[in-house]
Amino acid sequence: MATAGTSCSLLDQPAFRSRFPTLDRQVYLATCSQGAPALDVLAALDAYRESWIARGAAWDEWLAAVDAARRAFARLVGARDDEVAVVSCASEGAYQVVASLPAPPAGRGRIVTSDLEFPSIAHVWMAQAARGFEVAFSPASRAGLAPELAAEDVTRLVDERTALVSVPLAAYANGFRADLRAIVADAHAKGARVFVDAYQGLGVLPCDVRELGCDYLVAGALKYLLGVPGIAFLYVRRELVELHRPTLTGWFGRREPFAFDPRTLDWSPTARRFETGTAAIPAAYAAAAGIGLLLRTDRGNVFAHVQQLADRLAEGLAAAGFELFSPEDRERRGPQVAVRVPDPGRVAATLADPAGPPARQAGRPVLASPRGSALRLSLHFYNDESDVEAAIRALSAALR
Repeated sequence: MATAGTSCSLLDQPAFRSRFPTLDRQVYLATCSQGAPALDVLAALDAYRESWIARGAAWDEWLAAVDAARRAFARLVGARDDEVAVVSCASEGAYQVVASLPAPPAGRGRIVTSDLEFPSIAHVWMAQAARGFEVAFSPASRAGLAPELAAEDVTRLVDERTALVSVPLAAYANGFRADLRAIVADAHAKGARVFVDAYQGLGVLPCDVRELGCDYLVAGALKYLLGVPGIAFLYVRRELVELHRPTLTGWFGRREPFAFDPRTLDWSPTARRFETGTAAIPAAYAAAAGIGLLLRTDRGNVFAHVQQLADRLAEGLAAAGFELFSPEDRERRGPQVAVRVPDPGRVAATLADPAGPPARQAGRPVLASPRGSALRLSLHFYNDESDVEAAIRALSAALR
C-alpha cells in the first residue's frame, strides 16, 4: 500500500475533488459527522480485504498499515513519529492522558474546560472527580446568537491549582475557533498543560503542534481526515511522554510487544506506551490513505479555499433570512456554517431526499448534519462553489 511518504505532485482543488466520485450525485456537507468516501480510501480498504483473502493472518502488512497511519498523522500535525499513539477514539486518548496523571498532581487538582467541549471529552474530565480532580467549566459567552469562547473566558479560571486546560481546535456545535495560542501561553505561564481536541477541523484547519505549543492533541480519522470509525491518534509532547504510566494498557504499550512476557510490565519509551491492544486494522488502512491524500495538498491552499467557501455560505444563508449559529467573524469560524432551523433532523432528512423539492432546486440531494437546535453544513477541500450555491437554494426550498 502507498504510504504518506510517497512522492507525488500536489493536488489542486479540482484534482482533489475528482477523488470523490459521490460528489457528482450529492452535495456533501456532512464532513463534521463523516468524511466523504475517497477513491484512495476505498482502494485501501480493498487492499486490506485482499490481504486477508490471500494470506489469512497478514500481520506484517497489517501492522505496517498501523505504522503508516501513525507516520502520516505525525507529519500532518508537525510531530515526531514517537510522539504519536494509535488509539481507538478521542475519548480513549483523553482518558490515557488524564488517568495517568498523579491524582491530584502536586496540589494541582483542577481541570479547566468549557461548554464548547464535546461531551465525550468533557465526561472523561468529569469522571476524574473520583480521583480528587475538580472540573471548572468556562461558560460559552454569546456574540450575537452564536456561542463563543474568548481566551479570557478560559484563562481567568486557570491558576496555580490547574493541572490541565482543555480546549477544542474548533467547536463541534458551530465551528467556533478560540485563540488557542493565547490560551496555551497563559496556561504554560501558570504551570498547566494544554489538551486540544482537534477532531472538528484537523485536515482543513492549520494545526502544527510545535507552533501551537500544546502538550497533548487528539483527533479521530473519520471526519476531516477522510477515514472510517475505529481509529484515532494521540499526540503527546516528547518531554512529557515518560511522565505518564498508563494503567489502561496492553501488549502494544510495552517496550517489546512481541516478547510475550506476561510478568514484565514496562512502558514503551515512546508515545506507544499509551496504546493497548491490537489496533483496528481496516481503519488503519483507511486512515493512512485518507491522511496521505491530504498530505498531497498545499495546506495553506486548503484552508484558504475552505474559508472562502464558508464566507460565501454564511453570507448567502444570512441574506436568505437564516439565523446563523456560527460566528460571523471569519477568523473565529471553522470549516462549518451552522444555522438555527426548526426540527433540524427533519430538515436534514428533507434535504437528503433525492425526490424532494430541495434536491430538485439544488440539482442533487444535500447531506448535512443536525445537532441540537442547529443544522451544520461542513466544508472540505473537495467542496466547491457549486455545492455552496446548491445548499443555499436547497435549504431555502426546504423551509418554504
